[in-house]
Amino acid sequence: MSERTAPAGVFGALREQLTGAAHAFGGDSVSGILSGLVDDVDRALREKLEIFPVCHHSPASAVAMARRLHDKRPSVIYLELCEDLAPLLTELRNCRLPVALQAFATELDGFPAAWSPLSVVAPITEASAEYQAISYALDTPGVELVLVDRSTDHVFQWDPRKDAAGDADTADEAGEAESSESEADGDGALHGDSVGVEIGDLRPRFAELEAHLLHHGKVRHWSEWWDQYVEQPLTGADYDTYRQVMVLVGSLFRRLRPEGDERQELDENRERHMWTRMREHLAATGADPSDCLYVCGAFHAASRVEQFGLASDAEPFDITPPTSTRWQYGLIPSSHSAIEAQFGLASGAVSIAAATWAKALKRSGVKPFRLEGQKGAAKPSKGRRPTKGGKPVDREEDPPVADRLSGFLASPPALDDLDEAELLGWCVDIVRLARRNGYLASTADAIAVFETSVLLAGMRGRARPTPYDFQDAAITCIEKDAVPGRRDVRRLCEILLGGDRIGQVGYESLPPLARDVLDRLEPLGLDLEKRTIQRALLDLNADPRLVPCSELLWVLRRLLPDDAVRPIMGSRKLGERSIQESWDLAIGRNQRALVELGYEGVTVEQVLEQRLRRSVWDPRATAAVALQAVEDAILYLGGRRFVDELGARAVELLAAERTVDDAPEVLRRVRRLLAHYRATEPELPEWCQSFVTAGYAHYCTLLPTAFLDEDTGVRQVAAMLGFLFGMESLALSLGCDHAQLELAVRQSHPEAPAKVALLWAAKSQLGLMPLAELRERCDELLANPLVIPAFPHYMSGFVQALEPAPTLAPLVVEVMSKAFARLPDSVLLPWLPQLITTLRKHARELVPVLVREAARTFPATLDGVDSWVPPWERPAAAPVAAPTASGPVSALLAANPAACDAVAALLGHPAEWTVSTGPSNGEVKALVGHHPATADAVAALLTA
Repeated sequence: MSERTAPAGVFGALREQLTGAAHAFGGDSVSGILSGLVDDVDRALREKLEIFPVCHHSPASAVAMARRLHDKRPSVIYLELCEDLAPLLTELRNCRLPVALQAFATELDGFPAAWSPLSVVAPITEASAEYQAISYALDTPGVELVLVDRSTDHVFQWDPRKDAAGDADTADEAGEAESSESEADGDGALHGDSVGVEIGDLRPRFAELEAHLLHHGKVRHWSEWWDQYVEQPLTGADYDTYRQVMVLVGSLFRRLRPEGDERQELDENRERHMWTRMREHLAATGADPSDCLYVCGAFHAASRVEQFGLASDAEPFDITPPTSTRWQYGLIPSSHSAIEAQFGLASGAVSIAAATWAKALKRSGVKPFRLEGQKGAAKPSKGRRPTKGGKPVDREEDPPVADRLSGFLASPPALDDLDEAELLGWCVDIVRLARRNGYLASTADAIAVFETSVLLAGMRGRARPTPYDFQDAAITCIEKDAVPGRRDVRRLCEILLGGDRIGQVGYESLPPLARDVLDRLEPLGLDLEKRTIQRALLDLNADPRLVPCSELLWVLRRLLPDDAVRPIMGSRKLGERSIQESWDLAIGRNQRALVELGYEGVTVEQVLEQRLRRSVWDPRATAAVALQAVEDAILYLGGRRFVDELGARAVELLAAERTVDDAPEVLRRVRRLLAHYRATEPELPEWCQSFVTAGYAHYCTLLPTAFLDEDTGVRQVAAMLGFLFGMESLALSLGCDHAQLELAVRQSHPEAPAKVALLWAAKSQLGLMPLAELRERCDELLANPLVIPAFPHYMSGFVQALEPAPTLAPLVVEVMSKAFARLPDSVLLPWLPQLITTLRKHARELVPVLVREAARTFPATLDGVDSWVPPWERPAAAPVAAPTASGPVSALLAANPAACDAVAALLGHPAEWTVSTGPSNGEVKALVGHHPATADAVAALLTA
């Protein structure tokens, strides 16, 4: 097979012409740049290994690639793509394009932990040169496809972030860009926050150069400039012209970049890596370089590194070994909008490129290569190599490479004639789409769009309106003051010109976890690979086969994004099980999230267990996080062993905490768990008992500090007291000491009014402050004009005290009523928003107690309001005479003094007996005779 190389001196005339023009207009500096451009083209074309320059997602590159593969039929193709992604290429035939090759890692070894998870994606579209090369290589016997770019591990090894560990932003580099749409919704976020790898990043790196090109090209975006001045002229050009122009453009952008470009070293290292890999492969296989094809970005085709070319005698590039990071590989769905967002292209650019690709195929008659059996693909073109006797034979020699640059640069671009039928079709269709989406468009608008498109094209120096001209005209003529629906005219034009095509990964190419999920949900009778939202109705009593589906859906609800699996009816809480459930399922739309779950385990239960275990062993984990993990393990996984492991970790975390910021969450969750275990288990688990005792001692220790610390909120202190008072009976039964709580309260000396009210409530609950004294102190506060401005803060403390001391609800209602009655508006009104937000935030715990007490206190009817007197203002009733210590009870107690002494000692009271004059024995006998049943019951109790 012949070598496609340029003879020496073929570009001599062009070099002299450019050098002379440079000397005449720009001096030596411009002369050096222009002559260097020609030298780069000459060098690339004289290389023995044929270099095919491409631009990513370029229809012109795809057409030229298909044409060249049919003509050359190479036996080895070297492709600029991460070398460790090669095993994924065979899975493309099971997918509907566009899809993205993905490398994913969560367990990092050699990279900062703050970078986790690491993800790299390489989108593949049908209208791209790389897909043509992949399809030809995979479906043509005897052809080898070799990926030569650095591995995904080296993508991050060479990342500039390495010098600043923990920084979550990555710098764009040649062939890489990080998505800025990671938090966007919709199909534009299909790649998430992955680092994108593209073949042939071709864009000026000198901002002034790009601005100059856009201004003089009369376009708004780089994608539009590229389509008009490079893409369209090269779509129908011959191979030599395409190749020379692409290398020239790559050389231009390479030379006109700012000094000190951070990506220069990275670009050159990638080129050294690729040439080193190609040399190693040629040396190992003995392949003929003339039978090989090197597909790379036009930027790299003009490389000037010392390893460039097979004839170079430079030392091979020293490729560092990969780290010990465990990488997972798979395919995820992609879309045109996701690619545009990933690489900073104009909205609709990839859809327009797909439409240009389809028209170019019709015009040129080139048969594209498509993987056999691929979804959504037409019958593939076969790339069989000519053989004789079972062995491949060489084709006819290519003609020598001639200078096509001179003619291309000297002649103006050929203007396409106006295709009225195509433009009229666009105008009619956009008006139809606009009317369907709420716009008041008519035939007059279609005519206006047609005329405006022609006018804009003429103003921009072209006879045939481009899709960008048509889009501008449609927006000008149809878009009114407001968008009536969800889609504006710009989006409607994108839909009309090709739409946002969304890819899909086939079942056979999904990881085992994803296939397991689809298999286990098969009883639902739904096609879950569709991108539509589907409603699933589950009657768990009528059809027990659906119970495993329900269990799986709840686990997926926990792991996948919110819109992937959404319950409409039914809930999953401790102590609750649904009889019927209704779900909205969009698993096909969230296929990427399901695929990435497959990188973490074989089943969703295994993934959930790993995530829960990681969450509780994270350095930032808290007791509240561990309790949440315990609850999730009970709800979704079951099994005692794992729950006990998480519970034991919760005890460790609680004992190690030095703050009480999560006390409300801890209290809420431990109450729920205790109620669950009391209802379902004969006894509390050991970890639960340890948690209560450790929490009792822990909060008693921190209580005085929390009362005094200004950074600790009232809600946190109230939650601590709620834990101590609410769990006290259980803690005492497990061996805790009540004196510890009493000492902690006595040692507390808060200064903030809200915390002072909390302390009073705690003392009242412990019996250290009678209720009458607490009411008297509140009245003194209301009567003191110096304290009145701060009284709302005391009230806030009393409201929060309902958590640890709900028995104070009557007093809180009383004090709040007095406050509303006596406080001036200047004090009361600024406090009301704070009270309302507090009650709203803690409505579940505080509002029911207040409402019940208020309903008991205030009159229930309107008529009763006029005559109603608050209980705290009513005159005190006459004291009721205490019953005399006589009768059968006193006689019974006097007859059994040992039992009374034992009970008194248990309660901590001295056993003192007084002699009183009681009824006579005759009176006692008469009373017992009148009430024999009571006497028998007391006798049985004493003998038991």
